[in-house]
Amino acid sequence: MNTHPQTAPAARPEADGTPDALGTSAARARSAELEQLIAEDPGRFRVLTGDRPTGRLHLGHYFGTLHNRVRLQNLGVELFVIIADYQVLTDRDVADDLKGHVEELILDHLAIGVDPERSTIFTHSAVPALNQLMLPFLSLVSVAELNRNPTVKDEIAHSRQSAVSGLMFTYPVHQAADILFCKANLVPVGQDQLPHLEITRTIARRFNDRYGQGGPVLPRPEALLSNAPLLLGTDGTKMSKSRGNAITLAAGADETARLLKGAKTDSERHITYDPAGRPEVASLLLLAALCQDRTPEEVADDIGAAGAAALKKTVTEAVNEYLAPIRARRAEYARDRGQLRRILREGNERANAVADATLAEVRAAMNGDY
Repeated sequence: MNTHPQTAPAARPEADGTPDALGTSAARARSAELEQLIAEDPGRFRVLTGDRPTGRLHLGHYFGTLHNRVRLQNLGVELFVIIADYQVLTDRDVADDLKGHVEELILDHLAIGVDPERSTIFTHSAVPALNQLMLPFLSLVSVAELNRNPTVKDEIAHSRQSAVSGLMFTYPVHQAADILFCKANLVPVGQDQLPHLEITRTIARRFNDRYGQGGPVLPRPEALLSNAPLLLGTDGTKMSKSRGNAITLAAGADETARLLKGAKTDSERHITYDPAGRPEVASLLLLAALCQDRTPEEVADDIGAAGAAALKKTVTEAVNEYLAPIRARRAEYARDRGQLRRILREGNERANAVADATLAEVRAAMNGDY
């Protein structure tokens, strides 16, 4: 395996003049450029992405990030998928059924088309060298920088614990180690994750400035912003595992129909696509449109005055038809748990080889290879 992908073209300074400030407008413009570069030479890029194993993935995850991972893989980009089991501990005291959740995440990824022969699926806890990078990286950021990170503030505000752990506070540096251990130079993110990536870029720059006398040791990864659609849950709020308002990829056709039958709409009979004025109806139209490769307006025009019942019927049929092959692949993989463990073991071995090589370079740069 190539452990040193070609560094992506240098990021352009952002509007405020600081190279690590990832403004949203600048990040979107740069993402368009990156998409063109990916089309021209996908082999120059390595992507790190992943999830915390806290439950089965749902349609919000799928249309938000998962299908994009498969797209990048199929274009020829090297893909690393981290199952961030250690990060489960950042916001909860006990990681319930962690082993089961890890297997569910592997099943979801295999079902949607992540190919373990072309991509690396691994668990955070199984890669010791990755976690060793945390210590030198922590020395490169200040407490003030961590304290003002807006994503950390939001995580802390929504934490279910009475006290915030040190692991929660250092979460952005933890994520930097996840990205930099494999020298990922491209990270698909949502707008809300830009501050995390900014810290990763800052750490890479400071490490290279301080220790990279023979040239840069670590890449400064770039954000690949997607135009991921926002799908609401069946109760009209943000789709979430913990709120019980999501349709998981593993849900059966009958369960999907039951959940969508109870989805929140409104009292207006004529169906129109109006995200601002009718967010619940608009979200259902968007879901059907994504599954049918149409526009929400086209779906709305077809339903017209038939009302919410017809809307829910349309969405249910569209979702079940779209998910049928994914569910079939998931069921096939689920029959052989031994295969899941083999896939994970092989992915962990590949990730460890890459992490060991990066840690050796880091130690050498710091004159610590003794």
